[in-house]
Amino acid sequence: MGAQLCFEANAKAPREALRFHAEAKGAQVRLDTRGCIAHRRTTFHDGIVFSQRPVRLGERVALRVLREESGWCGGLRVGFTRLDPACVSVPSLPPFVCPDLEEQSPTWAAVLPEGCALTGDVVRFWVDRRGRLFAKVNAGCRLLLREGVPVGAPLWAVMDVYGTTKAIELLDPTASRLPTAMPWDLSNKAVPEPKATPGEECAICFYHAANTRLVPCGHTYFCRYCAWRVFSDTAKCPVCRWQIEVVAPAQGPPALRVEEGS
Repeated sequence: MGAQLCFEANAKAPREALRFHAEAKGAQVRLDTRGCIAHRRTTFHDGIVFSQRPVRLGERVALRVLREESGWCGGLRVGFTRLDPACVSVPSLPPFVCPDLEEQSPTWAAVLPEGCALTGDVVRFWVDRRGRLFAKVNAGCRLLLREGVPVGAPLWAVMDVYGTTKAIELLDPTASRLPTAMPWDLSNKAVPEPKATPGEECAICFYHAANTRLVPCGHTYFCRYCAWRVFSDTAKCPVCRWQIEVVAPAQGPPALRVEEGS
């Protein structure tokens, strides 16, 4: 595909913060000036991006989903490749990392499970010394995505801003407090909040649907807009005053509701 393998990366070099490679990217990808945000402009493909340097074994690649786009099937793909992005012929990049880039090059990637790359989610992925590709979403459990990744040569992170995933941001996993999601104002702009049906209103605005879960306490009284506002202002649940670690979409009916008179 016009790309060549490069193995001379110095594994002992100082670790530079991860950014997206400025040149090696899909035809629909636009990067911000810092090289930390990748946005797919149109259609659902041609969203491949690479890290600008090799990733060490066990090093977490951390990203945040900034925006989704409805109308497509499938979403973010993550993985690793032996292709040095500096040696990639950009016009020859295929539209998809799975299966196209995997078939054309030494690349190992996987699709995140359904519902695991929603707006505001923080995704970490890495390869261990046994060649296993793992991912973790927010404060969730570790997910084994695939095995058999060769670890005897430099590996660059590769991501596909595919389908419903519209924009992602690379984060610094060494920060003392890695953000678990995006600021509430950005989250609110991503998708319009639905008006609630009777009995399902947000306990703060009494207008939008209560569609958000606070983690770890689990209360689901709030719409996304109000939940992010609380997270930004105090980071404490208005019901139980527990510290909020993650703001997540609610699954099923509102949880941990207190019965009237109790």
